[in-house]
Amino acid sequence: MSVTEQQQAQLDKIQLDASWKGALSEFLLSPKMDELKQFLLSEKNADKLIYPPSSLIFNALNTTPLNQVKVVILGQDPYHGPNQAHGLSFSVQKGLPLPPSLRNIFHELNTDLAIPVTKNGDLTEWAKQGVLLLNAVLTVEAGQPTSHQKRGWEDFTDQIIDVLNEQCEHIVFILWGAYAQRKGQRIDPNKHLILKAAHPSPLAANRGGFFGCKVFSKANHYLKQNGIEPINWQLDA
Repeated sequence: MSVTEQQQAQLDKIQLDASWKGALSEFLLSPKMDELKQFLLSEKNADKLIYPPSSLIFNALNTTPLNQVKVVILGQDPYHGPNQAHGLSFSVQKGLPLPPSLRNIFHELNTDLAIPVTKNGDLTEWAKQGVLLLNAVLTVEAGQPTSHQKRGWEDFTDQIIDVLNEQCEHIVFILWGAYAQRKGQRIDPNKHLILKAAHPSPLAANRGGFFGCKVFSKANHYLKQNGIEPINWQLDA
């Protein structure tokens, strides 16, 4: 879309990677985005603590530019505990205890690819290799899970999925749980690989369907089949 000087000035204020800013400019300039910004501002004005910090809300997009995306791991909303969320789905900042879902992810990684289980829950190295760690909702109130659902973030992240679906080819979409799978219904399976399994949270994983899903090896096999450098899933200890 063509933008006016005023709209360009508005876009320039958004701390977002240029590749994504260009692809998402129509939504970023829309009334829906204005409503979302107003909601976040009102929450902050009410002295509510919001995670992640403002500078990290778009961390997934800033760490994994549009033209580098190979794999998408879709989460629901950020962790709501102190210092955990840093804008990457399922990831926590280095040095923090592993949340239960992430522990299960690492155990599956060990079973699938014999990668040693690590205590480091920071998945930034995955993101730098092209794994878009995208939550459907990008903010949350401290101690209040799902508190920012249905405020506009879902429309924004639907746009992200649409851009990837339409403008790219041979992306692996990893959809754990019913929520991610519903959101993934907009993906063209003829252009991309869609891997579905149960959610890695203990309640869902222990019912079956997560352990043994082998999404990491399946993702790398598909990437290699299509001439794309596979992901090194091993993290530093």
